[in-house]
Amino acid sequence: MSETTPAAAAEQTAARPVLVVDFGAQYAQLIARRVREAGVYSEIVPHTVSAAEVAAKNPVGIVLSGGPSSVYEPGAPSLDEGILELGVPTFGICYGFQVMAKQLGGEVAHTGLREYGATDATSVVDVPGTLLHGVPTEQNVWMSHGDSVSKAPEGFEVLASTASTPVAAFANAERGLYGVQWHPEVKHSAYGQQVLENFLHRAAGIPADWNSGNVIAEQVDRIRAQVGDAKVICGLSGGVDSAVAAALVHKAVGDQLVCIFVDHGLLRKDERRQVEEDFVASTGVRLVTVDAREQFMSALAGVSDPEQKRKIIGREFIRSFEQAEIDLVKEAQSEGEPIRFLVQGTLYPDVVESGGGSGTANIKSHHNVGGLPEDLQFELVEPLRTLFKDEVRAIGRELGLPEEIVGRQPFPGPGLGIRIVGEVTAERLDLLRDADAIVREELTAAGLDQEIWQCPVVLLADVRSVGVQGDGRTYGHPIVLRPVSSEDAMTADWTRLPYDVLARISNRITNEVKDVNRVVLDVTSKPPGTIEWE
Repeated sequence: MSETTPAAAAEQTAARPVLVVDFGAQYAQLIARRVREAGVYSEIVPHTVSAAEVAAKNPVGIVLSGGPSSVYEPGAPSLDEGILELGVPTFGICYGFQVMAKQLGGEVAHTGLREYGATDATSVVDVPGTLLHGVPTEQNVWMSHGDSVSKAPEGFEVLASTASTPVAAFANAERGLYGVQWHPEVKHSAYGQQVLENFLHRAAGIPADWNSGNVIAEQVDRIRAQVGDAKVICGLSGGVDSAVAAALVHKAVGDQLVCIFVDHGLLRKDERRQVEEDFVASTGVRLVTVDAREQFMSALAGVSDPEQKRKIIGREFIRSFEQAEIDLVKEAQSEGEPIRFLVQGTLYPDVVESGGGSGTANIKSHHNVGGLPEDLQFELVEPLRTLFKDEVRAIGRELGLPEEIVGRQPFPGPGLGIRIVGEVTAERLDLLRDADAIVREELTAAGLDQEIWQCPVVLLADVRSVGVQGDGRTYGHPIVLRPVSSEDAMTADWTRLPYDVLARISNRITNEVKDVNRVVLDVTSKPPGTIEWE
């Protein structure tokens, strides 16, 4: 660890990232996250990046990701050969491993022997060396390939093999070039993170000095430099991203920040209180609450089509936010301090998936709501732009935000409006709020909050089912539980909740929530099913 200040250390680390070159792998973001988990800042770049562009970023290391192609096919993704000549320590994974081998004079062949899933890899050297340091001679790894490196490039030492792959790992320590055929970034590779960290810390010599404390110090300095003495506003939803973004900006500029919270009536139980009391108490931020419940209920009356509901919610949100913003602008003008900046909780996956745009020309679409108008004349402040979700939570905890906010499950912008299949009414919202609160209480009591990513609770408002309650026939609504596990929301699997927890949830909902006589479990993965029902 260097003796520099946290801000200087973060600036230095962020200025020299590990670059993850994306060859179209479904795990490119996961690789970047695993690098960060090792205490090293990372960025994703496309495989079309030139050697000059890489050199301009002055990276401390490079990781070549996997990909679905075959290196010998016409038009297969390639790598600027000059990148491997920059003298930057480089680690190839799966397809990236094969690209490195081919470009450096090795041989890659379609052997007809595929390896998918769990595979045993065996060290073929007496001394494991840098890359496989501390790893058993036999290790279980996760493979996904049909091609294999049949001959390592000249000057490379073969480190490991499998039953079907003679060259499963190699190294040229003198040139700082390493690679493995398997996927060390996935949890299924038993020693995958250790192999990755061996490359980062032992081979490339990169210190593990990128952490939440450094990020906070760096962002505070950057926000102060960007904002100066101007006023700043933030649309606060109560979710993790906007809450942490607001807390960071408030730490940087204090009372120059004003947060706007729109209560559209589609929130879960106690969420308005969490924002108005818990968030304000932990940060001291100035909060303006817009009570727009009647406005939203009136606009949604009689509407059942999910896409139409989304559009209405987005439109009304914009109107509510704009009115509050207009009032604040007038107030600021009367004080001679114009509002010039808008805080946005943009995360790194948003940047990657949008092609890595600059994010300063126009306000990006508000998550699942419908988008703020392009003619809002504010410059964006995006303090979370380089971070993944788990890192945002860590930052929030470091800033002292309550766990009820930092640890809360992801929640869509349209709120419970898209968790009611059918028309949205005040009565149905109250019903769903009560059921949702029970589910969250029981999952927390069972210690399952860290095992599930989120558990949408859905009301099938336009569906009725026969039941028996109180010795009488009932005709009530079904409630659907949708517990899912995911790392990035791109794919997800349903979470296998214990039967006793499911039983308690079902019993409580059918006993305590009026007009509900049936609880069902959604066991669909994504794909084919989306996480939300609408």
